[in-house]
Amino acid sequence: MKIILASLDTLRASRLGAYGYRKPTSPHLDRIAGEGALFERAYAADIPTEVAHTGIFTGKVGLTTGVVSHGSDRMQLPKSTPWLPSLLRSAGFTTGAVDNLFQLKEWFARGYRYYINSVGDKRWIDGRTVNELAMPWIEQHKDESFFLFLHYWDAHTPYLPPETYVESFYDAGRDPFDPANKSMERAYNHKAYPFFKHHHYDLIGQVTDSDYYDALYDAEIRYLDDRLRELDEHLEKLGIREDTLLVLFGDHGESLTEHDIYWDHCGLYEPTVHVPVIMRWPGRIPAGRRVPGLVQQADLMPTILEAARSASPAGIDATKLQSPDGMDGRSLWPAIRGESDGAHERVYLSECAWQAARGIRTDRYKFIRTYDAGLFDRPPRELYDLSTDPEETVNLAEEQAELADRLERELEAWIAGKLQGREDPIALQLREAGLPFRRRIELILSEAGLTWEDWRRDPRREVFDRAVRR
Repeated sequence: MKIILASLDTLRASRLGAYGYRKPTSPHLDRIAGEGALFERAYAADIPTEVAHTGIFTGKVGLTTGVVSHGSDRMQLPKSTPWLPSLLRSAGFTTGAVDNLFQLKEWFARGYRYYINSVGDKRWIDGRTVNELAMPWIEQHKDESFFLFLHYWDAHTPYLPPETYVESFYDAGRDPFDPANKSMERAYNHKAYPFFKHHHYDLIGQVTDSDYYDALYDAEIRYLDDRLRELDEHLEKLGIREDTLLVLFGDHGESLTEHDIYWDHCGLYEPTVHVPVIMRWPGRIPAGRRVPGLVQQADLMPTILEAARSASPAGIDATKLQSPDGMDGRSLWPAIRGESDGAHERVYLSECAWQAARGIRTDRYKFIRTYDAGLFDRPPRELYDLSTDPEETVNLAEEQAELADRLERELEAWIAGKLQGREDPIALQLREAGLPFRRRIELILSEAGLTWEDWRRDPRREVFDRAVRR
């Protein structure tokens, strides 16, 4: 048995054909979905990258592990916490990864016999590099039972796809630098501008058309899709495609100007928390299965462990593949077999990076409680009826105060049940260190000779650029 778990970083579900998108971003991903199971309402319970992947490899949400914040030096994962690659390796699987999450936290290298760090001279990691490192490893270990984690970053900022990929998504007759187009002004004058100027905008140029950034994001997905096709063709060439459980997921999505978020992944809104999850295992997962109910990323660990136990490959000790106690995730196999519509009646959401908030996603509603809005203007409570307002544009928290109160009480009860008397790690982070990403902005501003108070009073691109030139 071979298991390939692939993280498609920053991939938004609604931007894939299999999830209803009409532009040609994902022909091969759509094909894989047609050959296996697609989870229509899969959610990242914890965002962004660091906390999302911690949940995936532990089967536990952030309140259970204590890892609730991205980019904070305060976050630690005890070595005693059961870890998916470690469990698989102890059972006899050869474990490998092509990944660079070790750059964030040491625990992401746990459990691997072979950890190939994909980081290079540049921040941006090309999916072609991931394949160049992964394919020889797969060929070398094709006769073994293995678990391989792959981390593709192509859809993450900065969007730098090959020029030929952009043509399908942006009209050749349009000029993305047309000075008459003012659609980028809100992004350029947002409080987060100092961060994105360096990490994104300066790398692409003085674009004036916001549609061009959306097109670049789509082009990146299409480029990623081609890299996944190459990976699949490699499995076919080696004769192991039929024996491979392939699990593809987005660690979080991406907001493309929605809710005052410009090509980034914060906010507990659908563009960021609704992610693709697609699984294929020929002969074991029914082709074309679409799971309509709610699932979350923590469900992947018990699902993979159950698959490994059921396959009983030679040389593997299945007794070491039992799901650890205390997991928040639930096996998705009943949903895959059509015995249930999903795994959860509701998913609890959390973030602590650019802003700090928690929420609940039920079958119909989304409730969000914001503790610290950071660089954004957010009401303390938001309530959306996703059945009539899928883009979350009408906040019903005041109009339907009774429902908002009930959902907030439920959220508070869930938090208290998880904490069992411990201090809330988000509250601790905010009190002792503040929002991690606000600290980044403050550092950038200080290097330009500005204070946070200066910038908050007048967050205009010209103000920051003038300070930098000085």
